[in-house]
Amino acid sequence: MPVFACVVLLGPALGGCAGGDFGRTRNNAVTDDMHRWVGVEATGSVGLRSSEFQLTDLERQLRDQAYPLIEPPHSRPLWKSVFGDYKPIEAPWRQTVVFDRSAYGKLLIDEPHRSHSSRYAVLMDDVRNDIQRFEGFYATAMRVTELDRKRAASLKLVSGLQPNERLDANARMDENALIVQWVEQCLQRRVSSYKWALERLVIHAPDNTAASADMLINELASQANAAAGTLVSARPGRALRVGG
Repeated sequence: MPVFACVVLLGPALGGCAGGDFGRTRNNAVTDDMHRWVGVEATGSVGLRSSEFQLTDLERQLRDQAYPLIEPPHSRPLWKSVFGDYKPIEAPWRQTVVFDRSAYGKLLIDEPHRSHSSRYAVLMDDVRNDIQRFEGFYATAMRVTELDRKRAASLKLVSGLQPNERLDANARMDENALIVQWVEQCLQRRVSSYKWALERLVIHAPDNTAASADMLINELASQANAAAGTLVSARPGRALRVGG
């Protein structure tokens, strides 16, 4: 068969890959509200209703920034892989499986690497990325919480407020507050996972890089501890805190 004919025949087959070119997510597979389910799952997992209101730009950004932080840490994160691997996950308050802090480290150690130093590099990159992601998420969360406080104050001033409007407004504030708590819990888990991984790397393949990795993990831990519990529900008279 002529080479040109082979190319013509293979073109449609290659174009049909679910992950797009070289594993990148196809543009038509991504929607503006692709992470709306995060809020729905957060409230549903504790027996609360979700809001029917459309997401604001900041609320959409909050959910987009939350997703890579609520995903369990991997040396090759699912959110970086092809779109076919993407799937909603359960909130921590619904999960029945006990958190396994060793899962990340076992994957990091068991996966083939060109050298032991590359394992340290992967670990440090993952921690560094989490630090940067959380900084962006927390900045957005502060803005969303401040606007929710204004929303709560406005409820008693709106004329002719319908019962369903009040319900949806309160539900959206609950959604936003629970998303923040979800990320806070997952960040603590990530710190625990990273510490376990570093401890095992030190005994499997000692390297001076371990000191730098330890500093990064402590920075992430300090970041998580400083932020924990600082953003509470904007609803007056309702301190929405869910253990986990």
